[in-house]
This record gives sequence, structure tokens and C-alpha cells, in this order.
Amino acid sequence: MAIKTYKPYTPSRRYMTNLDNSDITAKASVRSLLVKLPATAGRNNNGRITSRHKEAGAKKLYRIIDFKRNKFGIEGTVATIEYDPNRNCRICLVKYVDGDRRYILQPKGLNVGDKIISAEGNIDIKAGNAMKLINIPIGTLVHNIELSPGHGGQMARSAGGYAQIMGREGKYVSLRLPSSEMRYVLGECLATVGAVGNEDFANIVIGKAGRNRHLGIRPQTRGSAMNPVDHPHGGGEGKTGSSGHPVSPWGTPAKGYKTRKKKASDKLIIAKRKK
Repeated sequence: MAIKTYKPYTPSRRYMTNLDNSDITAKASVRSLLVKLPATAGRNNNGRITSRHKEAGAKKLYRIIDFKRNKFGIEGTVATIEYDPNRNCRICLVKYVDGDRRYILQPKGLNVGDKIISAEGNIDIKAGNAMKLINIPIGTLVHNIELSPGHGGQMARSAGGYAQIMGREGKYVSLRLPSSEMRYVLGECLATVGAVGNEDFANIVIGKAGRNRHLGIRPQTRGSAMNPVDHPHGGGEGKTGSSGHPVSPWGTPAKGYKTRKKKASDKLIIAKRKK
């Protein structure tokens, strides 16, 4: 997918880039797969800000994605490739032979008219097919990986994301995740063959503040520009701030400080991710 540039008729347009949308074949049309979600703007049910620097952004409908891929043994055909405003990859509308229609994440190389299928046993290793990790050959790239059987894919779902199957040990399969972490996952968990498409998303240049506002991202003020009462980096004569011990507004160390708490799944991690 190509990166699109613009004529610099304003200063912000000079560096702004976007994706070429020639791969999109249709607009969202299946009403039963579109849901209205209220815009929380980072507030909880008490109206308190729990996630800073968020706003409602442009209006959008949520597309119901089939992360579980549990329609076993029924072949589907890719009908359209569509834009999803809620994620950075494209989505496919799949029409199954029994008349059912579902959205899935578009794998790299999957086009309109291609056939896909999900199965608990062995099937062809091609982009878009979903099967248990235990049945996928070592070295294969996969995405939309379950952490628990039947719970739906939770790992490697963003644009260009994938994990690689590195080996098998008993009932577990070892994976190298996009973060470079190596971990075991139960072989009974489902995964989709291939990498997620739209890998050029990482190369987009936003170009102007207004474009971020449409995405629901508000401006962020530097701590060193605040007063001491508002941030640990604030105050001081001249330019002072985070050069000593960078912390959050509440004093938690930043830039390299580990915040992951002990979890039951820690024993399944073979090698931690690299910085």
C-alpha cells in the first residue's frame, strides 16, 4: 500500500501524509454489524477523568469484528475490504455459504474473492485461514491469537502485526510476539495464518494538531512547563525539569521503570521483551 503526499498549500500540508485508499472496495453497509458506542472522552461512570488527553473526536460507528473465528468447517468468501475508524488495519466482510456475514481483520495478501475457512483440524496454511496453534507448522506467521481457548483473539491484532511460531513443548506452543517477547500459549488456542495488513500505517505523518483532535486525542502539556504544585518537574529558574529523575504527575518513575505486576501467566514467559 502506497503512502500519499499532498501539495503544500498550507504549512501543515507540507509534511502530512496518508494512506492510499485504493485497496478499499466498499463502505460499511451491513447494518447488523454496526453498533453505536457512546463517547466517554476518558471519563468513567462518575464523570471523573480516568484516561487523560482524550475527547470524543469525530463520530463513528463500531464494527463488530469476529475475533473468535469459531465458524468451523464452513467456507467463506471475502466480499469487500473496508475502512474501520476504530482500528489501524483494514477489515474484510466475509460471506459464508450458509448466508452468514462477518467482519474479520484483513490479513496481508487477502483480496476480494478469496476463500477462507476456520477449522479445529488441519487445513491449508494460507492467509486468512484460522486453526489451532498445535496444527500450524513451526516458523509460520500468525495473528489474532487467543490467550485462552474460545475467548477470541487478543494478541497481534494491529496493522502489520504478527507473531511467529518458534516451537512446541507438550501442550504448549512457543511464540515470538511483536514486542520481541517469547512466551508459551496453549496449543488449543486459535490463531489466524498470516500477518495483519496495512503495515504502512506506521509511516503516516499526522501533520497538524487538528487531525489528532479528530482522532479524539487532546493536547498534552509538558510537566516542565507547569508549576511545582501541578507536576514534580514544574518550577525552577530557567529551564529545569525531567533531567534528574523523570516521573509521572503522581511520582511514578518513568522511562524504563517496570510497572508490570506479578501475574499467573509470568511462568509462561520464556524471554521478556527488549527495550
